[in-house]
Amino acid sequence: MPTPSAASKSSPQPARGDSRPDKPYTRVLLKLSGESFAQSGHFGIDPAELAIIASEIKDALAAKAQVAIVVGGGNIIRGAEMASSGHIPQATADHMGMLGTVINALALKEELRAIGVDCRVMSAIEIRAVAEPFIRGRALRHMEKGRVVILAAGTGNPFFTTDTCAALRATELECEVLLKATKVDGVYSADPKKHPDAVRYDAISFTDAINQRLRVMDMTALAMCSEHHLPVVVFDFKKRGNIARVIRGERIGTLLHSS
Repeated sequence: MPTPSAASKSSPQPARGDSRPDKPYTRVLLKLSGESFAQSGHFGIDPAELAIIASEIKDALAAKAQVAIVVGGGNIIRGAEMASSGHIPQATADHMGMLGTVINALALKEELRAIGVDCRVMSAIEIRAVAEPFIRGRALRHMEKGRVVILAAGTGNPFFTTDTCAALRATELECEVLLKATKVDGVYSADPKKHPDAVRYDAISFTDAINQRLRVMDMTALAMCSEHHLPVVVFDFKKRGNIARVIRGERIGTLLHSS
């Protein structure tokens, strides 16, 4: 296992073909946390944050990539925390969390449409009045027609996170890369807020990330990406233009790759 200092200097290694090309990706899955829809430390949907996300996505489309987006729902409700209170079974709390992701997806859809971006919301649980059911072939057709596909309700099953949903959907939709948009500029050896000497990795294998129990994604998501040789780029989406930069293949954030 490499030391953090060695890993931070390592060059990206190929995962699925050239996993970090200096050219645009053609099909990507963008994972947005629910927290990205709210101001730091707050809940709900902040109109200014929503406008920034939509604007960044529109700018990123200039790279001509097909884009699918998986949204979280932590700004609306945290199913795990609700379940830990002991009053609501986790399966029910998780379904409540799925409904939170639908709220975020609908908000993002309307903001994107307001600035001229054609998009569709597809839900893993049937809510036909507001979203199409997720059907792989239909999602692919939307993307091929240049529409952004916003994927809501996670996998539709309790006990799975939206990170696992992102890994699953990226694999199903044959995306070249999973882009995990966060509020930090990559993966660190420890929490940089608590450990000022933490080292940021330029690239790290899924195996090392799992063995070091780095809090990048949940273990199920990491294992799925590793098994299917699906590279993941973790990057700071709060820096203007970063979504477009990563889609263009620029080397920002941290690349997680197969060994």
